[in-house]
Amino acid sequence: MPQSLSNDPLHGKTLQVILEELVQQMGWEGMSDHIRINCFIDNPSINSSLKFLRKTPWARKKVEDLYVKMIDRDAAN
Repeated sequence: MPQSLSNDPLHGKTLQVILEELVQQMGWEGMSDHIRINCFIDNPSINSSLKFLRKTPWARKKVEDLYVKMIDRDAAN
């Protein structure tokens, strides 16, 4: 029986991978322009951002939404 493919662009992506791809694509400054949270503005790092995002559902949702927009934009080009 064939496996069904998920249409969810976040399927199989960890928060760390999402964050790393966003940083690579936009940089910390670009991310802080879209999402105004201190972990992207003041001495940003993957580890500190992961700690904050894992404890803060609203911020994680914003990061995931930004990632989906980036994926959609890249697919359109």
